[in-house]
Amino acid sequence: MTGHTVAVLTNFLPPYRLSVLRSLRTKMSALRILVSTRMEPNRRWECQWDDLDVQVQKCLTLPKQWRHPAGFRSDGYVHIPYDTYSCLRRMRPGVVISAELGARSLFALLYRRSLGGTESRLILWATLSERTEQARGILREGLRRLLLRAADGVIVNGESGARYAKRLGARPSRLFRVPYTTEVQEFLHVPLKRGPASGRRLLCVGSLEERKGVQPFVTALCRWAELHPELQIEFRIAGSGPLEAWLSSLTTPRNLSLQLLGEVPYKDLPRVYQECGVFVFPTLADEWGLVVNEAMASGLPVLGSIYSQAVEELVEDGVNGWVFRPDRSEELYRALERVFSTPAAALDQMRVRARERAEKLTPGWAADLVCQVIEHVCRSNPAGS
Repeated sequence: MTGHTVAVLTNFLPPYRLSVLRSLRTKMSALRILVSTRMEPNRRWECQWDDLDVQVQKCLTLPKQWRHPAGFRSDGYVHIPYDTYSCLRRMRPGVVISAELGARSLFALLYRRSLGGTESRLILWATLSERTEQARGILREGLRRLLLRAADGVIVNGESGARYAKRLGARPSRLFRVPYTTEVQEFLHVPLKRGPASGRRLLCVGSLEERKGVQPFVTALCRWAELHPELQIEFRIAGSGPLEAWLSSLTTPRNLSLQLLGEVPYKDLPRVYQECGVFVFPTLADEWGLVVNEAMASGLPVLGSIYSQAVEELVEDGVNGWVFRPDRSEELYRALERVFSTPAAALDQMRVRARERAEKLTPGWAADLVCQVIEHVCRSNPAGS
């Protein structure tokens, strides 16, 4: 256990982050959490953090629309928690872990510097990737350069996040990799064996929005099915969003069954994974993708987009899945060819390899990594020295 008082600053607390924070709390002398909002309006998660020391800040929240060079748009919010500096001055934490690279992190840096660099350390939790950060603007990039160079430590999800941070000036010696994790025990209980009917049944879980790449994937799948009329193909999609109407009205080839499951309660997801054989994650841009962890823990090889950092970090092509670029139709087509031509015995081996890769990525493991980061930056010289 570390003797440091730690303050974690973030937008809100998604369910997958709670288990990491609860595990982290057991290793700290004190853990305080500041959130900008209880929950964003476009999130369906419930607030379930009553057992944690959480304070909702005074915050200015503005809607934003993300326009990516790949052509998709995604709605979200910008949070400016303007009382961050005063909250930290009252708490006097020895370590501040600030999520995102915006206003709250700037206020956290001001707090750190107000103490002369001797009583506090600043760790930035930069959950990003090269793909997600394209075309973010000159002003935002300038602020990020300032923050990344000044921080005592920077936590990223994986190598793509590390490459982005280094490009903006983060020192390699202060970069630490802590992948996204989730509770995987229920998914590890899913039997690995799949029958002939479910072995190649495709599954996608997630929000049905442009960014997730479902549209180009389904278009390519329809084309593949038309050219292979001798095969019966099933594709199940669990989730909701703006593309539901398009998917519902889509005319598919006779040998392709497209089933929309709608919003599936989290407790029912292990059953959904068990009924399918291959997981599809065709995202156009994702800083991670926790459904990849869940699917692999459930024994599903992943047919995944290289624009997901989870796919880049966890999926080994031909070993526990197949990787492709969703914006290249011919590459996507060839990936489908590889899935449907893989022998059943080889798929069984891929299921074993998928689970082996995901089963160690637990919240406790991630919390231990965060503790190692805290201990490292507290032993090292202040960033300004």
